[in-house]
Amino acid sequence: MKLCYKIWLETSGKAFGKGPFEILYLIDKLGSLNKAAKELHMSYSHAWNLIKILEKRLGFKLLQREVGGNSGGGSFLTKDACELMKKYELFMQEADSSLKLLFQKYFG
Repeated sequence: MKLCYKIWLETSGKAFGKGPFEILYLIDKLGSLNKAAKELHMSYSHAWNLIKILEKRLGFKLLQREVGGNSGGGSFLTKDACELMKKYELFMQEADSSLKLLFQKYFG
């Protein structure tokens, strides 16, 4: 037997979890919402809609966009998005450790 779980944050609906964390991580890494969406086998429009829904539920902007130009533009995480990701990652690491200890206590 093994432990499996999902954890996400809610406001007026799912606001943040593993999936949104992944897309923001890839945007930060690749510098582009379009590239991040392709990496996740997701259409650009679906990814953009997801970002807009998350921003509405969270109450702050996640992306700063640069349009076109010689470099082709791109998307970059806002300070608030970076802070949310850092907190979520630390929270998930601690939650994972705690849940593994509880699992061991009751089912080990």
